[in-house]
Amino acid sequence: MNTRLIPLALAALLLMPAMGLAQNGELALKTNDRVTISIGGIPDSEVAQISKVYTIGDNGSVNLLYIGEIRAAGLKPSSLQRAIEQTYKDREIYTRPTVTVSIDGADGTARFVYVVGGIKGNGTVPYNGSMTVLKAISAAGGFSPFAKPSKTKLIRNGQTYEINLKDISSDPSKDMKLEPEDQIIVPE
Repeated sequence: MNTRLIPLALAALLLMPAMGLAQNGELALKTNDRVTISIGGIPDSEVAQISKVYTIGDNGSVNLLYIGEIRAAGLKPSSLQRAIEQTYKDREIYTRPTVTVSIDGADGTARFVYVVGGIKGNGTVPYNGSMTVLKAISAAGGFSPFAKPSKTKLIRNGQTYEINLKDISSDPSKDMKLEPEDQIIVPE
């Protein structure tokens, strides 16, 4: 990679919106996520049949009473909520359903970033919406004595970016926001 292009690639990364996040911080749903779907505005006898925890299947869908499979993977919870409400209305099953969808963080559906190399505690770090490269490294135990932070790599969606963490340490505004499944490699 041309080293003159690295600052441009870094600037593009900093300016582009996080792919998995909506402006309100919602994460896109993915296969095997567990979501809690609650519904109101329908007969009480049917609320319990629909309001429960669902696992998004390998086909990216959840199977709901009366409407069958509805696509969930790739949608934010608020978008899935609107899609379910609209489907019940369009099929004239319910006139005014109110649906709430939330990600259930239990059983491995949490998101992670991975930090390896010249770090005291290599491994997975639970992702949160405000996570940055330096915060992830700190959560993983910080740099080892042999770390070379100026040659750090960030792997995101198959793309590798070189990051000079010494620059970020001197100017925290350059610290990059992370996305779920990002990998940080700090060479030794």
